[in-house]
Amino acid sequence: MKNRLSFLFLSLFISSFAVAQRPLTEDDYYRLITIPMPEGVQLEVGGMAVLPDGRLGVSTRRGEVWFISNPYMKGSRQPQFKRFAYGLHEPLGLAYHKGAIYATQRGELTKMIDTDGDDEANEYQSIVKWPLSGNYHEYSYGPVFLPDGDMLITLNLGWIGKGASLAKWRGWMLKVNEKGEIKPFATGLRSPSSYRALRDGSIFYTENQGDWVGSGRMTHLELGDFAGNPEGLKWTSEPNSPLKLKLEDVPSTGKPMHEMVKSIPNLKEPAIWFPHTMMGISTSDILEDTTANRFGPFDGQLFVGDQGHSKVMRVFLEKVDGKYQGACFPFRSGFQSGILRMAWGLDGSMFVGQTSRGWSATGKDPFGVQRLVWTGLTPFEMKAIRSMPDGFEVEFTQPVDKKTAEDLASYSLSSFTYKYHKIYGSPVEDPRPVPIRGVVVSDNGLKVRIVADTLLREGYVHEVKAEGIRSDKGLALLHNTGYYTLNHIAPGTKLTIAAPAKHNHADMAMASTKTTPAVAEGKGKPAAASAKRVTEQPADWTNGPDQVITIGTVPGLKFDKTQVEVKAGSRIRWVFNNNDDMLHNCVIVKPATANAVGDAALKLNLNGSRMQYVPVSPNVLFHTNLMQPESSESLYFVAPTTPGDYQFVCTFPGHAALMQGVMKVVK
Repeated sequence: MKNRLSFLFLSLFISSFAVAQRPLTEDDYYRLITIPMPEGVQLEVGGMAVLPDGRLGVSTRRGEVWFISNPYMKGSRQPQFKRFAYGLHEPLGLAYHKGAIYATQRGELTKMIDTDGDDEANEYQSIVKWPLSGNYHEYSYGPVFLPDGDMLITLNLGWIGKGASLAKWRGWMLKVNEKGEIKPFATGLRSPSSYRALRDGSIFYTENQGDWVGSGRMTHLELGDFAGNPEGLKWTSEPNSPLKLKLEDVPSTGKPMHEMVKSIPNLKEPAIWFPHTMMGISTSDILEDTTANRFGPFDGQLFVGDQGHSKVMRVFLEKVDGKYQGACFPFRSGFQSGILRMAWGLDGSMFVGQTSRGWSATGKDPFGVQRLVWTGLTPFEMKAIRSMPDGFEVEFTQPVDKKTAEDLASYSLSSFTYKYHKIYGSPVEDPRPVPIRGVVVSDNGLKVRIVADTLLREGYVHEVKAEGIRSDKGLALLHNTGYYTLNHIAPGTKLTIAAPAKHNHADMAMASTKTTPAVAEGKGKPAAASAKRVTEQPADWTNGPDQVITIGTVPGLKFDKTQVEVKAGSRIRWVFNNNDDMLHNCVIVKPATANAVGDAALKLNLNGSRMQYVPVSPNVLFHTNLMQPESSESLYFVAPTTPGDYQFVCTFPGHAALMQGVMKVVK
């Protein structure tokens, strides 16, 4: 045993020395291991649960439940797959409880029992059913077991150009017991695919950007809470509803949600905002670190998946004035498909279940299960950000180099918010830099107090960057940015720090959202021919356009046409119909540049929504604005005179890889 431990320590030392010779990456700290799939198994993960014997249970969107033995790939390194159940209706949740498997189908919570021990369900019990309208968007999730044995389920809104509660209790979180008795718990939910009950009993759920939802967010739900989307309020007149708020009581003012909480009873603002595109685009599962440090130095923190960006984010929570708030950080990217479910293995590793059919993801595989394993090396990270009466305290996982930590130039602060309105999503609102008055480094080098030069704004997301910080070993931060949702400024004593020497903050201002038109080849008025977005027919087109091209969208992040043909130099009216249930634009670009333009749109960060996610680039020829669901826009332009395979692409983050087509210009 002693020799084995010596070997492990030596291996760790050699590994640490080797990686120190090059820039460290996420893979040096957290390794991804892909579980191989048998041929013919379509494991589009909808739910996931680890059984007491270590097997991994997986429900699929195709209506099956599989047991995976040896998911840790020990010994032969070959996992074994056994189908436990089939014939279900898209179960988007799975739980193991007292020897039985539970899954939430579209219209039913089902208990499945193996009565003869052959690892196949032969008894299916319907715990409770609920009505369906037949709308494709009526997904159902869960269950999550509570300590008292009751279960939580959540019901998605339908989609009719906006979220809609077309059947009873759609848009709600419901509590259900084994007898099938339903107790409504909270409403205001739009697409509540993921939620957890934490060790302290608190319940959190995540939400995707959509109508009434400016960006991805995570909210602490308590009995009678209203989380923001008013469609579920249709059912508050039911005798067992825990709140009486009505749909007409929720005005669409466009003010920040923090302001509307003051006037709308029961409205609950998020504990965490995940800034759109800067953190992710489609928040999914929540997983509390209960591994007792077997997964690294983040015990008690939360990990949150993102389906669209195929990544896992990390969340630090604290309570201020009795309410949860905190910071989110990047953690691990590069998963094979879109993340929907996460679960702890018995060894403290993380199983990550993935799917992308109809829900595009940066991971190119259609589905998969991967295991994330801590290598034993501690990354240099911002471990936590805490609210202070005059700024923030940042805690690090390793001691900092005091010279870089005491340099104000190592940091930057800015703040912004989102609109609370019935429109799908929100641009970044009211972004401002926050000047820093000073910093104080703790004696042990593990904490830095950042004192702002102005009063911080409650109800705003604060971006905390520490790009110049180094550890006492010379390491740069693995991730140098965190986003703190500041609902309440912490009480306490402010530090007395002299004002810094005046300097020009102009370079800290947000980048201009103005785009510079590129000159396009063709005929017609110079202004009309050179503009990238002309939505009215030019006055000199007396006979109208030479050709009308109509492009629409279909589910699954696709245009309804992948190739159109136009004549070089002809006058074109380009009609873009967004008949999907999410935001899209249509950007016409030079040949073979769609991916590059899509990548540039991802890097617009705070300016993205204001710029319609269209980057300033000579490769962009023409573009629509970012279009709301069920809306349309026409462009007028003169086609290029040089023949070739030009492209059209949606540059909304996460869409560009799939939403592409070819505009073939011919003589």
